[in-house]
Amino acid sequence: MSKIVPFKAIRAPRHLAHLVVTRPYYTYSKNVMEAKLESNRFSFMHIINPEFGLSDRHAANSTERFEMVFQKFKEFLDLKYLEVDQEAHLYVYRQTLGNKSYTGLICGADLREYDADKIKKHESTLTSREEVFVKYLEITGFNAEPVLLSHEPHAGIKSAMSAVVATRPEYEFTTTDAIKHELWLVDAQNQALLIDAFKEIPDLYIADGHHRSASSSRLAALMRQKGCSDQHPSQYFLACIMDEEELDIYPFHRVVKDLNGLSFESFLQELQASFDIQATELDLPTSKEELIMVRKDQRFLLQVKPGKVDFAHAVLGLSTQFLTDLILAPILDIQDQKTSSRIEFVSGLNGTAETLKKLFKHEDGVAFILHSISMQEVKRVADEHLIMPPKSTWVEPKLRSGMTIYSFQHDSL
Repeated sequence: MSKIVPFKAIRAPRHLAHLVVTRPYYTYSKNVMEAKLESNRFSFMHIINPEFGLSDRHAANSTERFEMVFQKFKEFLDLKYLEVDQEAHLYVYRQTLGNKSYTGLICGADLREYDADKIKKHESTLTSREEVFVKYLEITGFNAEPVLLSHEPHAGIKSAMSAVVATRPEYEFTTTDAIKHELWLVDAQNQALLIDAFKEIPDLYIADGHHRSASSSRLAALMRQKGCSDQHPSQYFLACIMDEEELDIYPFHRVVKDLNGLSFESFLQELQASFDIQATELDLPTSKEELIMVRKDQRFLLQVKPGKVDFAHAVLGLSTQFLTDLILAPILDIQDQKTSSRIEFVSGLNGTAETLKKLFKHEDGVAFILHSISMQEVKRVADEHLIMPPKSTWVEPKLRSGMTIYSFQHDSL
């Protein structure tokens, strides 16, 4: 059983939505961010960057800076750049690029189900990042970017969602990356159908947003200690739930900046203990037992030798794991990929061109092109309470910030 709840979203009026809604702050370079803030006073990024244009600045992640975020948030409400929905709703969001679209349900997800592992995880989180975000949530009182969850296909959910998107959307606008965004407020009849249909979904899976959900769980526990009830808004978190068949999963390729003092010939000799190696013209591996390795203008197919990897294991058989176990850790001495400055991760969303571009910046570097991981593999890892290596998957779609803001300041959902 999966519990979802409607909530009173804080969001832009229809005529400002295309100006307020934005990509997450961490996707912008410094120069692009400054240009965006200078040219668009309505951008949600002004809330996240409240000190823009000021000479005095507080330390990043400080209490003072988070308090300024909250003040800017209130300012946007006072200026009517943001408004509170008068009634609680579920919201349907659709993102379209060309012939590809993703449709999800924005709602409140129950943190008790997260704590009981009914909302399942496949990545580990950093305690330090959790603590920063808990502090941010406690001070600002809102979350503006949904955690992306997936569910198994369900005819009732699909039918109700189809009925909603057959009507005129509340928002319909296109961003400069050519993505069309649409948002619907779900009517009472379909809302009831969706709430009941999700009760038939046994588990939800986190596709993107492990740190945000973990931090929300910690905040919920903190608020319960302060006497909040189980129905308080802090006991839920902002989620966008999609049918798992709608999601696209791409690999994260690796660029290693050096060979740990080895010559390339010596490095190849080390690899031959675990891989059959041959020259290739392939751009991507054709199976999960393979890697493509690129060194300058040379390209090699690495096939795992029999008995070197337990491909029946949920994690050990993933290319991100056996790359770590057979190459990165023992040969290249990269023991912690989360902190090492010698490795870069590149999304496979647009093929391998960006990976090779990064590789060519490093004269002594080598790139590893990985096979993609399927949704079923992701679910198996989560079901077995295991953890994938860092940067194992790049999941599409990437959601916007400020589309439907979830506030803990309301007395009820």
